[in-house]
Amino acid sequence: MSDLLRDALNETLVRNSHGQVVEGIGSAIVSGKYPQGSILPRDDELAGQFGVSRTVLREAMKTLAAKGMVVARTRVGTRVCDRLQWNLFDAEVLVWHLNEYPDMSFLDQLFEMRLTMEPAAAAMAATRATTEEITTLYSHAEAMRTAVSDKAFAMADLELHRAITKASGNVFMHSVGTLIEAALLTTFRLSSPASEPVIQQDVSATHLRIVEAIARRDTDAAEQAMRDVILYGQRRISRAVR
Repeated sequence: MSDLLRDALNETLVRNSHGQVVEGIGSAIVSGKYPQGSILPRDDELAGQFGVSRTVLREAMKTLAAKGMVVARTRVGTRVCDRLQWNLFDAEVLVWHLNEYPDMSFLDQLFEMRLTMEPAAAAMAATRATTEEITTLYSHAEAMRTAVSDKAFAMADLELHRAITKASGNVFMHSVGTLIEAALLTTFRLSSPASEPVIQQDVSATHLRIVEAIARRDTDAAEQAMRDVILYGQRRISRAVR
């Protein structure tokens, strides 16, 4: 084995180990195994638990600290931060929440954020989308209508929302794309429209209305059509959870 290949494999191993530690501790914090305000086990104990070196553990702690989940204190240890300090816009933190607590209260707050942002993005797209971007939106809407599997439908839906965010022309919208994607994927996981042809066609039609409004440069209609789509999804999830 060449030195270059060995280094590449070692780098992958460290990265994988780092990710496993971050996910293991992060999801344990979200689940309440390590409550807010508590002190995490000592480094040597955690390193032994995950089978990693102290160097990998320290790097993982830096990652969790960057997510607002832990803070290291000299002579005290690593303390779990208050939940209000956690960065819920972070993809991993949000996924840990959705995996541990798919309750409607949390999901409602997620939908509230979508209602704040996505209708505005659709309205911006109605003003700024290029001809090429509008063609792409129509393509994704058609892919939703003709999807023959849950995965194909989910991907088409996800790509449509991503494309609308991009067509908004606002770079800050990309920063909140994690919320949109997490909400959509959770919706598909709990209740996929593709499993019921009538619902699939209904959902596809509501998304097509967003695209048509954007194509007409009708900002009000685009905003309302997006709001209708989000509220419809919220009702579906509410029925599935409750």
